Amino acid sequence: MKKTLLGLLVIASALFASSIEVKNSYVRATPPGLPNSAAFMTVINNTDKDVAIVKASSPVSKVVELHTHDMKDGVMKMYQVPKIDVTSKSQTVLKPGGFHIMLIGLYNPLKVGENVELTLELSNGETKTITAPVKTVMGGMKHHGNHKDMQNGMKN
Repeated sequence: MKKTLLGLLVIASALFASSIEVKNSYVRATPPGLPNSAAFMTVINNTDKDVAIVKASSPVSKVVELHTHDMKDGVMKMYQVPKIDVTSKSQTVLKPGGFHIMLIGLYNPLKVGENVELTLELSNGETKTITAPVKTVMGGMKHHGNHKDMQNGMKN
């Protein structure tokens, strides 16, 4: 009996430890007329296998894309990526000026104090739905490139 209980506890703790966690999530507040925002968070991979965020969705915008930034010709450029890797036993921070999730074509401005639901689809088949608070984010805003170019390039 003791061995069975101990075995179950070991299995339960292994299952708990083998998960993907999302912490410190938030979405940038937007002034009226700005049709796009971005979501930031820390994604923690407690498993022994690499995973990646391969897709995201949210009911607050028409389109949700995975993005990052790179310096090209002396200018910080933002662009879409097919995935955001989270290697085993590590974490990936989505932050202004780095990897982030773009909310494109917002249905309404996002105001401080509201919450945004985001669903992340992972390469291992898992989905994670989180609720991220809307915050004013000033740091890193200058790294978001020319939003007019991005809006023009993203129109359907």
